[in-house]
Amino acid sequence: MFTSNIGRLRFFFYSLGLFIAEAVAIVLCIAATIGFAGLINSMPGPSRQGLVGAALIVSLIFVALRGNIAWRRSRDANGSRWILWSYIVFSAIYGFLQAGTLLVIDFGNPESAPSGLNLLGLAIFGLWCAILWAKPVAASNINELTEVFDFEGSSPAPVPTRADRTAAGASAPRSAAPAVRPAPQPFGRPRPAGFGKRGL
Repeated sequence: MFTSNIGRLRFFFYSLGLFIAEAVAIVLCIAATIGFAGLINSMPGPSRQGLVGAALIVSLIFVALRGNIAWRRSRDANGSRWILWSYIVFSAIYGFLQAGTLLVIDFGNPESAPSGLNLLGLAIFGLWCAILWAKPVAASNINELTEVFDFEGSSPAPVPTRADRTAAGASAPRSAAPAVRPAPQPFGRPRPAGFGKRGL
């Protein structure tokens, strides 16, 4: 299940499902730790450490899941490895920064949110689009074909058809047939055939 190739449509819906699931998991982490009222009214600092720890663990779990489907999609399309690893690394960095933002953000001051997080999110989205729209190059799945069909054994000799046998017979040299030599004739005048008197 976690090692098979996935196409574009499945990759899109898997990514969308993981995005929604991660958002729900972060909301549950907030509700289970200090609550939304406590998050909004609390000051940045140690009072949010429990929330930050839970959010970081959840984010890293979803980074691993997104990395898995991105790897499967990239393998299916024979995509560039640097795009795949950049997507995974940037997603992990985004998870750390997202958890850190919950620790330092002041909801009374919107400018306290780091602006670099949005730029990193745009970079991740661009890499995600590159993985989504990657198309396999010609003869890129030759390894998968050789796994399905056995090309290691020697190929059987082709069975000659009736047309091949006819063509081979027509192209055979005529000298191959045995030559019929005429019977030797006796010397002298040949004796006439008939019912006459036999000579002595």
